[in-house]
Amino acid sequence: MRLTDSQIQTIRQLACQLAGRQSRVRVFGSRLDDAAHGGDLDLMLELPEPVDNPALIAAQMSAQVSRIMHGRKVDVLISAPNLMQLPIHDLALKEGQLL
Repeated sequence: MRLTDSQIQTIRQLACQLAGRQSRVRVFGSRLDDAAHGGDLDLMLELPEPVDNPALIAAQMSAQVSRIMHGRKVDVLISAPNLMQLPIHDLALKEGQLL
């Protein structure tokens, strides 16, 4: 995985601040390939409780993680009991790595 220990720790802390201590974060996509270069960062934020405003949480997480990644594009997918599961959620669960 192409993230430093410091970046991983900061991403976990941000998830807890924005979505609560029970939230989990998975990295999926090209950042899992150690041989690749560049590319955006794809994250899935897993929430155990229903969420009222997933777009706001995703936007805040994306912006804050982008800052610690020196402006790198960050896509944040939200998974919660009250949200529709799409094929991308299945892919992130299957291939993603929990931070």
